[in-house]
Amino acid sequence: MGVHGATGTMTQSSYETAPSVRKRMQRTRGKDNSFEQNIRTRLYAIGLRYRVNYSLPNLKRRSCDIAFPRLKIAIFLDGCFWHGCPEHSTIVRKNPEFWLSKINRNRERDVETREVLAQFGWTVLRFWEHQVADDIVDAIVSTVTHARGF
Repeated sequence: MGVHGATGTMTQSSYETAPSVRKRMQRTRGKDNSFEQNIRTRLYAIGLRYRVNYSLPNLKRRSCDIAFPRLKIAIFLDGCFWHGCPEHSTIVRKNPEFWLSKINRNRERDVETREVLAQFGWTVLRFWEHQVADDIVDAIVSTVTHARGF
């Protein structure tokens, strides 16, 4: 877990992060980040109206990034680091046990969320931040159009 000193207590450096890492983590927005804003702006520009950070039914304290509630479509725009992207996963040097546990729990929660929503008839779309924005928008438009019966 950590480095123990002669007294058996955790040393201060075992869980501290570098000031630059701490600053970067504090600046990282969990909601309304540039990736999400870019996708939402594109959807709005083509005439789609949606809900943002929509609280999910039957799932306490969980929300999706974009929702079309009447059509039962939930969209998640995932960051590669936070959700453990298989293409862009990084090896964390500081406190790796904590970060691997956190990322694995996020992935488990993603699967659970998808399964619960599917049980209630929702369509779940999940995209990575590294994907091409035009491709993401095209997939969302296609799903919405199909759900509307056009």
